[in-house]
Amino acid sequence: MIDTHAHLGGDASDVLERAAAAGVTRVIAVATTVSGAREALALADRHDGVYACLGVHPHEAGDPGDLTELRALLAHPKAVAVGETGLDYFRDYAPRDAQRRLFDSLLGVAADAGKPVVVHTRAADEDTLDALSGFAGTVVLHCFSSTELLPAALERGYYVSFAGNVTYPKATDLRTVAARIPGDRILAETDTPYLAPQPVRGRPNEPANVVHTLATLAQARGEEAAALETAIERNAETAFRLSA
Repeated sequence: MIDTHAHLGGDASDVLERAAAAGVTRVIAVATTVSGAREALALADRHDGVYACLGVHPHEAGDPGDLTELRALLAHPKAVAVGETGLDYFRDYAPRDAQRRLFDSLLGVAADAGKPVVVHTRAADEDTLDALSGFAGTVVLHCFSSTELLPAALERGYYVSFAGNVTYPKATDLRTVAARIPGDRILAETDTPYLAPQPVRGRPNEPANVVHTLATLAQARGEEAAALETAIERNAETAFRLSA
């Protein structure tokens, strides 16, 4: 099993050992700052099965750091995507015009690097779709939570990734959406350390817990968990160009 989106701190050895014990043998470590990108790559270098997604979160758009350095870091062989990046009008921790400029810049970085882009979007559906309309590369909608994005996601062939919140009792709309995602476009993630799935809710999340999200997705889709796991592995390998 793969966790396609985790924020890992420190050397993460214990967390990764628990993941492996749960059958989660690959993890994509996601950066939200340029300094975090360096750390994610260092972690990927130290651990087999760990890859890095390098970007600047929209919350950091007021002071995004050196994107030239980020471009250089993306040349690393274990840097598999640009992100997370996008728009967050729910928290509004950075001015919206600055968020959009940063998002557009990172979409350009992804296009130049030939990497997929991992998108964070919250309360910004229209502007997110507008920004992505000119991007011809692979798009992963991380921690999918906006049902209004579904028609465009399906039409444009985006990958749709579900986190632990799909397991929450009140998240019936997300489970309904999950049942509609084509089998070659669905992904699963933890968004560690956030959004621990229902069986471990209230604790810090970690990659081992992606198995709970997988189980809920399989039930919502009326599929066997093993078959969905195989599909998600294949989708991740395609989206992020991972070796099998």
